[in-house]
Amino acid sequence: MNQEQRAASNEKCDPASTKAQQVTNNSSWTIEDSKQLYGVEGWGEPYFSVNEAGNITVSPQYPSSEVTIDLYELVQSLQKRNIGLPLLIRFSEILSDRIARLVACMQTAIAKYNYSGIYQGVFPVKCNQNRHLVEDLVRYGKPYNFGLEVGSKPELMIALAALETEPDGDYQPLLICNGYKDREYIETALLATKLGQKIIIVIEQPQELDLAWEISQKLAIKPILGVRAKLNTQGSGRWGTSTGDRAKFGLTIPQIVDVVNKLKTTGMRDCLQLLHFHIGSQISSIAVIKNAIREASQIYVQLAKTTGNMQYIDVGGGLAVDYDGSKSNFPASKNYNMQNYANDIVAQLKDACDMGQVSHPIIISESGRAIASHQSVLVFDILSANQVSVTTPQPLQESEHLIIRNLWEAYNSIDLNNYQETYNDAIQFREEAFNLFNLGYFSLTERARAEKLYWACCCKIAQIIHNINQSHPEQRNYIPDELKDLEQIMASIYYANLSIFQSIPDSWAINQLFPLMPIHRLQEKPIARGIIADLTCDSDGKLDTFINLRDTKPVLELHPLNQQPYYLGMFLVGAYQETMGNLHNLFGDTNLVHIQATTKGYRIKYVVKGDTVREVLNHVQYNSEDLRETMRCRTEIALQNNRLSLEEAQKLLQNYESSLSSYTYLKNS
Repeated sequence: MNQEQRAASNEKCDPASTKAQQVTNNSSWTIEDSKQLYGVEGWGEPYFSVNEAGNITVSPQYPSSEVTIDLYELVQSLQKRNIGLPLLIRFSEILSDRIARLVACMQTAIAKYNYSGIYQGVFPVKCNQNRHLVEDLVRYGKPYNFGLEVGSKPELMIALAALETEPDGDYQPLLICNGYKDREYIETALLATKLGQKIIIVIEQPQELDLAWEISQKLAIKPILGVRAKLNTQGSGRWGTSTGDRAKFGLTIPQIVDVVNKLKTTGMRDCLQLLHFHIGSQISSIAVIKNAIREASQIYVQLAKTTGNMQYIDVGGGLAVDYDGSKSNFPASKNYNMQNYANDIVAQLKDACDMGQVSHPIIISESGRAIASHQSVLVFDILSANQVSVTTPQPLQESEHLIIRNLWEAYNSIDLNNYQETYNDAIQFREEAFNLFNLGYFSLTERARAEKLYWACCCKIAQIIHNINQSHPEQRNYIPDELKDLEQIMASIYYANLSIFQSIPDSWAINQLFPLMPIHRLQEKPIARGIIADLTCDSDGKLDTFINLRDTKPVLELHPLNQQPYYLGMFLVGAYQETMGNLHNLFGDTNLVHIQATTKGYRIKYVVKGDTVREVLNHVQYNSEDLRETMRCRTEIALQNNRLSLEEAQKLLQNYESSLSSYTYLKNS
């Protein structure tokens, strides 16, 4: 490392960058650099981009409208309306666009392959049960006869009320009943067919057939039945084991044959009209989808020949979302697009049905993640940051201890050729300093001096590794194992005003990656490296793995905090996160707004206030009135014992009452 490179490295180590240095850092930085750094054009297309002001923009009606919403300005506007952060923002038209795109891709494939059946999709309610979202989805899906899929009794209650009925009209959405079922579930579903609902009960377990037959005979209602098959084809990724003989749901091939034989003996053979299969969520490889539909197509053909009344094939979910924008078969991505998905399903079904000389079935898919993910953005503010204290070391004094002299020499000798060796030396010298301190031979000042030199060494080495990762990614595998975590060790901790367990539980529970980035200041170079820590008192409440093109990274590029609020956005969080959130440390639901695009920009369609302290306490069986009365009694005792003044007692009670009615998250004042 030459003198100029060493000087630049020294400046990087100093977190207290001067304004002049920041200008230098930003002078060659462009908005395009930010787009590339955070992969916006990969995971965000066509809904998210960056404008000239350096703010994230949202185009919810792409491509039918030119309306673009500045996300940073929207957040500021919402805060002026007393809607605090953290905040979940839904863009309803994105939901509409996702449905329209999926239907268009299926219809294009049907036309391309001269397929005689139609496509009729359903949305799996488990993906997001929120009332406003389900109502929007039903409304947007109405032109396409888009229906709902349920997997539990509560979800069935939602779907029966949400889907409109037109017994004699053109609108005939499907309601697919999956999941484990009891008598009440099946009875309710059958009775609802009298309202004009097109309901298909999918047999998941052999005993459900007996129950369905008994109830149908009692009610004199002929059911439409389906069977869910356990395919031999293995899925991929985290949900790859949801297929095969040991899968949680569905029937094996011998069990399906038994179902068909039972239906024959009970005179209900023509009730079996649907074959369903599901090979898992977020299928990243198109090869898995091809293999699954090839196997399922043959099962369908055989059932159609046996029963004579098969009409539907439900290909389940699995249509993936490209969370990291790499367009690869990595778990956080997919190596196909929506049209590839539709083409492979339609083409394989047509070939199998033509060969078997059976009619082409109506195709159903249960794409939840691919429909719901894009429409929600979680925005939160950063409360503070904790940085490793690293400054350029003071010059060496002749009288200083040998260990300090060794650390100083190590610091000044670091370059690209010896950084691993020097790192090991610095660790050794630091350990020697600790040992001398513990034995009483090293003063507190000397220990502090040794630690500063050690971290200065780490900072220079981390900068070398960062430069290798950025400029020569092909050399990443040559970075020594003991140094791969150094950049993360040196990273700042940015404290976020949110609960990961409540708002993004998949990131904690299954290591799901979501795009995360600042929603403003993108015209500036993000010179800080950080991880995100949430408000909960739990060591797992942090984000320390982030998306990177064809890889992950242990730190996120961020901007140094200044006097202005700093906002981060987490994108593609519309599927599963809200319902699966929990009340860790009693942080409740966040504020939620539904934004509708208009010709003049946008309007706030719905505001759903997040939980108050009183509401989350009620979840854990505390009565707020009892709590308040307990506090009143205690202040009275304290007043009598002269431990509190009357003014202090009133202030305490006012704060207690105010806190009960307030948002569970913090106010960034």
